[in-house]
Amino acid sequence: MFGFWKRRKANQALFDALYASLTDASRQPAFYAMAGVPDTVEGRFDLLTLHAILVLERLKQLPPPADDFAQDFVDDLFNRFDAALREMGVGDISVPKRMKRIASHFLGRAKAYNEALALGDDAMAVALARNVFGDAGRIDGGRDLSQYVNAARQALSQTAFSSISEAAIKWPQAATFLVREPT
Repeated sequence: MFGFWKRRKANQALFDALYASLTDASRQPAFYAMAGVPDTVEGRFDLLTLHAILVLERLKQLPPPADDFAQDFVDDLFNRFDAALREMGVGDISVPKRMKRIASHFLGRAKAYNEALALGDDAMAVALARNVFGDAGRIDGGRDLSQYVNAARQALSQTAFSSISEAAIKWPQAATFLVREPT
């Protein structure tokens, strides 16, 4: 039981660095200026979630201790979501209800993206259009994001566990894939 806490505490600096990497990747200005991802709490959550899901997908492919690290990272990520809600002024009574909604959204996106990854580019474009833009009709934006996702997956497929755990992920430049102006 206490092994979890010791492991998590020992990994906290790694989680901090990995979270910073995910945040930097998901806040590339091209996502918002070129692709039209809403620059809102929800839009930023969607892109952060997308990047986290891509990292978790890669960690599932790696041998132990990647699975323990992945679970600890998800726990840390949700602790950060909780802290962000509190910083935004959400009251203690409302935080659990909001966290339940965040968990539902995160898990729903993880399921949708994992299914879409198995089906191919068109399915991923539709899933991204529906989740990120809230409109399956924004398929062009979904296709652009899907191209970015493919490049990110390719980069991650070449990334060892040590590089992920040390946040040495080489994320693609979003502007390379997001060539359309938002509609």
